[in-house]
Amino acid sequence: MRRPRPPAASWFDAMVEDRVARAQAEGQFDDLPGAGRPLDLDDDRLVPEELRMAFRILKNAGFVPPEVQALKDIDELQRLVRSDIDDAARRRALARLNLLLSRMAEARAAAGGGGLQLDEAYYQRVVARLLGDR
Repeated sequence: MRRPRPPAASWFDAMVEDRVARAQAEGQFDDLPGAGRPLDLDDDRLVPEELRMAFRILKNAGFVPPEVQALKDIDELQRLVRSDIDDAARRRALARLNLLLSRMAEARAAAGGGGLQLDEAYYQRVVARLLGDR
């Protein structure tokens, strides 16, 4: 039985879904190692062995690195700005969003500029679009 595709699926998504459905129907996934067992979501093979215990303790204590928390805050603020809130709340959220993005750009520049750089013109277009000033 084929799963219905979402209406906005791209041709690539559709092709992948068709191939996966075909392979599943042919039984190509039946004898995979680990079949029927839960996934190990705490896989830490990429963490150096001497850091694993410390990372596990921090994770169990609910600690997240500042960079991860900043990304979560940015995502939350972006959703808030897009929601139906009054103008004063939207301005406060945009100010906080601007501050977080600026701090992130400064941290990346201080770290040698690695990673994605903040493009000011793009940022201004995003802010204008979120405010409805197309």
